[in-house]
Formats: sequence, structure tokens, C-alpha cells
Amino acid sequence: MSFTKNVSKSIMSAALGLSLIGGGTFAYFSDAEATENTFAAGTLDLSMNPSAVVNIDNIKPGDEIYREFTLKNNGSLDIHQVLLDTKYQVQDAKGDNTGDMAEHIKVTIMYNTSSATNVAVETTLAELQGETPDVTAIGSFIGSSNDGALPVPDGISVGQEEKIFVLFEFVDNGEDQNQFQGDTLKVDWTFNAMSGDSTYHDDTDPENN
Repeated sequence: MSFTKNVSKSIMSAALGLSLIGGGTFAYFSDAEATENTFAAGTLDLSMNPSAVVNIDNIKPGDEIYREFTLKNNGSLDIHQVLLDTKYQVQDAKGDNTGDMAEHIKVTIMYNTSSATNVAVETTLAELQGETPDVTAIGSFIGSSNDGALPVPDGISVGQEEKIFVLFEFVDNGEDQNQFQGDTLKVDWTFNAMSGDSTYHDDTDPENN
């Protein structure tokens, strides 16, 4: 066999060997697109005006105190409920109390839904301390006058405000209530704004894309 044929044969064998060795490899095109995703939590911001509901002296059995105030939603989420938390303390001036002065204070809270005024709470201050009623609920009484119907939350939408009307009555029970003369009843009210049920955000919603 000539030198030229031997060289050609060697080149072909080498080429074949390379082909077999390289048979397990492959080439492909690739591309990548990075995305930035943000989950921003909304805010609940409830404001109240005025900040003090009642500050009055020299009340007596039979007196009624009427007050009104405004709750406003300054946040970015709708407020589903506004739950009222009550704490009170009686300062017994003479140390002769045999009863709780708060049991003699009737509280009626009315909520203005812009179209109608609904009674949300009607109970005594003493009973109210053990409850957390929704002061924006409509359709039923909450407290001692509950008629068994479930309250319907109404809440406060973003940027909206609602009037709350409160009537306190020092109930005259027709009996001796002299033990409460000179006493002081301090009441702390906390209004807790609550968001509503969870929301499903569909990727076809243009507001979320």
C-alpha cells in the first residue's frame, strides 16, 4: 500500500473515531428573561375625631349624655369591621360601694351608614366590657338586647368616613343610688379596625398586571 493511501486511511479512521467520540454531544440555543416580582402589603389606618368621646362632671341618675364622633379609613385597604374594646375603672370616693356603677350606665351606639342610622350596640357599660362588638354592624342589636339575628358587617371603605352616635344614660332605677355620689367612672375605648376576607388575585386582572 502506498504512503498516500496509508495516510488517507489513517485520516479517515481518525475522522471516524472523532465522529464516534463526539456523537454524545449536542448544541442548543438559549435565552433568559429575568422578572421582578413585588408583594406589597396594604395598610389599615383608622382615625377618630374627636379623640375623647366623653368628659363630663356632675352627672346624676336620670341624666343622658349624647356624643357623636367620626371614624375615617385613611388606609389602602377596606375596613371590614371596627371592633370596640372596653375597659373601665370605678374610683369609689367614699369606699362604700356595694355595687358596680358601670351596671347603672346604659350605652347605646348608633352607626350612620350614610343612608340610615342603625343601632349597633345597646347594653350596659359593665356588660360591654366583656364584649367586642362591631360598631359598624347593621341589622341587629349586640349586647343585652340581642334579638338572635346575626349582625351584618358593613365596615368603612378606603377614604370614607362614618358617623358614630353614642348615648350614655345614668339609669335611675328608682332605688337608693347614694353610694355612687362623688365616684368617678373612667372608661377606655379602643377601636380595632379589621380587614375583610382573603382575595383571589387572578393574573388576568389588568389591575394586577
